[in-house]
Amino acid sequence: MQNRWRDTGLRYGLVTRGLHWLMALLLIWQFSGIVLYKLFGQTAVSDLINLTHGELGLAVLVLAAVRAVWGLYNLKDRPPHESGLLGLAARTGHLMLYLLMLAIPGLALLRAIGSEWGLTLFGWQVLPRTDTNVEWMVAPGNLLHGLFAWALLAMIAGHIAMVFIHRHVWKDDVLRRMTGRASAPAE
Repeated sequence: MQNRWRDTGLRYGLVTRGLHWLMALLLIWQFSGIVLYKLFGQTAVSDLINLTHGELGLAVLVLAAVRAVWGLYNLKDRPPHESGLLGLAARTGHLMLYLLMLAIPGLALLRAIGSEWGLTLFGWQVLPRTDTNVEWMVAPGNLLHGLFAWALLAMIAGHIAMVFIHRHVWKDDVLRRMTGRASAPAE
């Protein structure tokens, strides 16, 4: 009996798939919140999702870290990427997705720690308001948080586009590895 929780050379296990789709949901929620905020203002977003941008960002950071550790733990058992330039592009793209999912909320957290605003998460005052900003902590978040977020959104769009290319142009089983319905190799 094969362990369904762990990755194999044919498919991703239940933990990897669960983390992948949970991250997808969180990122859709986070980016949708930004769009709703831009369109309707803070009240509409807060009322609709009942969590702040920072709280969702913290959830993304924690899950991305768990996902990265789990991915490294399963690295030797994961389904392989293609060889050659396409495989290198896929590995690089996945690495960039992981780095951005960690860096974006990490930069925001660093900015919050160094800012005068304080930090409240899930109704708890984690850091009190202060009179000063620690510029070396605030500046990277101010400079890169939004830029990296848009880069992540572009990477996600590319990731989704590659799913369609794999499925409809190359007609291979890549998507099935993440849905858990990978076919067995031909004998």
